[in-house]
This record gives sequence, structure tokens and C-alpha cells, in this order.
Amino acid sequence: MARFLARRVLLGVVVLWVVASVIFILYFVTPNDPARVIAGKEATAQTLAAIRHHLGLDRPLIDQYGSFLWRYLQGNLGYSYYNSEPVSTIIAQDLPVTASLAVGGAIIWLVLGVLAGVLAARRPRSLADRTVTSVALFFYSMPTFLLGLLALTIFFYWLHIEGIDIFAPPGYVGLSQSVSGWFSHMVLPWLTLALVTAAIYARLTRGSMLDVLGEDYIRTARAKGLSERRVIYRHGLRAAITPIVTEFGIDVGTLLGGVIVTESVYGLPGLGSQILNSVTDGDLPVTMSIAILAAAFVVVANILVDAIYALIDPRVRLS
Repeated sequence: MARFLARRVLLGVVVLWVVASVIFILYFVTPNDPARVIAGKEATAQTLAAIRHHLGLDRPLIDQYGSFLWRYLQGNLGYSYYNSEPVSTIIAQDLPVTASLAVGGAIIWLVLGVLAGVLAARRPRSLADRTVTSVALFFYSMPTFLLGLLALTIFFYWLHIEGIDIFAPPGYVGLSQSVSGWFSHMVLPWLTLALVTAAIYARLTRGSMLDVLGEDYIRTARAKGLSERRVIYRHGLRAAITPIVTEFGIDVGTLLGGVIVTESVYGLPGLGSQILNSVTDGDLPVTMSIAILAAAFVVVANILVDAIYALIDPRVRLS
């Protein structure tokens, strides 16, 4: 296990280096001028030259690349072009919002998706199976922004007009400020994110369970007189959950890098909204840092998923 994890970590470091290099090429080799973005269209040549010198953009490209890698290895993410605030401070402020949304939504969609998939797989082509499939197809086809706007309209605006204030308006309240305020602001974003993604997990769980329930060892377990509940959850689901864990790790890792649509609809000041604003403003240090951080989340999630395989599936051996 230790050798396997060491190889995976080393591979992850290589992947992050490649991602960082590609990002550097995209932003520093392609024809764009951060100095022009900072100074504005009316800036003089002297002003542009001074800004380029201050940012180190007038140095040879290989020197800029070396400084870029060295700064990131030291944990120095640079400063925002827009407000001169440290990028690490910006990420530290926005990451808890995105983590709250991603983790809460992930728990809901995993529970809903797996339970719905198991229910459909236990009775193929039954009313329950057709209902789960239809509902999953409906939410899978629903754009996230549309579902979010519908949820706000129905569960906030209409209820608020009727004097029923169950759900909070768009915005965010930190967990350290008020637990109830944090929860009330996150319920609708969680459900919006979870319902769309749970549809994928329901179909994935159903397909995987149908494959497993047709195996010989499942028939043997039933022939031995084991209860159907134990056969389904102890033997069937444990063997069928491997692709679900793979998908779950990738999804959570991706979401931690920013949930742009959901955060924008509900006015959540997370990494997704931040990277959208930084791209619009041409704030390269913020954009690059969040992009690399998102890649790091995916790499770490994949390493954890590979390690979890050996725990949930005895057929998997890591060496």
C-alpha cells in the first residue's frame, strides 16, 4: 500500500507540474497583455513599461517560467492585479463557501442517488424502476441554472410573499457567524446541486447493481437462505460501489475547484464566482491559482479513491 501511494503521489506531482506548465503557456505565451488590462486603454507607453517591469513581464520567458514554478513551490501565489490583495487570502476567504456547497451537496446526492439506484435495481422493469428512471432523466436533463432559478422562485419568493420565511434569500452567512443562518442559506443550493447530480448516480448505481445481482455468488448467497436485505446491501452493493466511488471522487474534487453556475445563481462568494470575476477582469494570478488548485483537488481525490478501493472491495489488491 505504501509503495502504491508513493507512486500515485509522485504521478500526481507530475500531473500538477504539467497542468501548471500548460496554464503558464496559455496565459503568458498567448498574445495578451496584463499591463494593458491593469493600466487601461488610455495608458501611456511609459506607464505600460513600468507596470511590465514591476510584474516581471519584461524578463525572458524562461526566467518568468522558473519564477512562476518557484513561487508556487514556496506557496506564494502572488497578488491580485485587480486589488493587490494576496491571492492566498482571496482563496482562503472563498474556499469555505465552495467547500460548504460541494460537501453538503455531495452527501445529499450520494445518499439519494445510491438509494434510488438500489431501489430500481431490486425490481427491474417494475413501477419503482420506471419511476426512478423517469425522475432521474428529468433532473439529468434540467440545466442547473434553470433548476436554481425555479427553486428560488418557488421556495423563496412565492413563500416569502405568503409570509412564510423558511428559506433564506440568495447570499451567504459563515458557519462561524450563525449555524442556523449558514444552514438556511445553503439548503436550496445543496438541493439544486444534488438533484441534478443524484440523477447520474441513480442510473450508475442501477446499472452496476444489475450487473452484480446476476453473478453466481449472489445466487449462492440467496440459496444459503440469507435475507434479501443482506444480499443486496452486504454483498451486492459492496461489489457494485466501485464505479460509484470513482465517479464520486472525481465529482467532489472537481466541485471543490468552484461550482460556477450554482454559486452565481445563489450569490455565493465562492471560488466559482471568484474565478468568473477574475477571468472577466483579466486578473491572471487569481485565475491561474484557482485553476491549479482545482487540478490539485482532482489529483488528491483520485489518490484517495484508489486507496479506498482496497477497503471496499476485497478483490482489489494494491501493491
